[in-house]
Amino acid sequence: MTTYIMLVNWTEQGVKNVRDSPKRLDAARKSLADMGGSFREFYLTMGEYDMVAVCEAPDDAVAARFALQLGMGGNVRTRTLKAFPEAAYREIINSLG
Repeated sequence: MTTYIMLVNWTEQGVKNVRDSPKRLDAARKSLADMGGSFREFYLTMGEYDMVAVCEAPDDAVAARFALQLGMGGNVRTRTLKAFPEAAYREIINSLG
């Protein structure tokens, strides 16, 4: 599984309906699970982003489909970062020669 960091901000619609946000998170968890992925961690944050999620997905296409599906709901906008674990990071750096 590939790890992705999702940086999430509420839209105006999402903030107006913020009390429904936990239900939307539960629905997002189920949706990603149905695609073969999972949430590893989730945080409400203060600062530039409203929430941060650490997710796993089988591949980039699944991660893209999930992010697009979230955006289609109109409650959040996301930025998705593909994350490389430390072992992969070391391998990439060592391959530089």
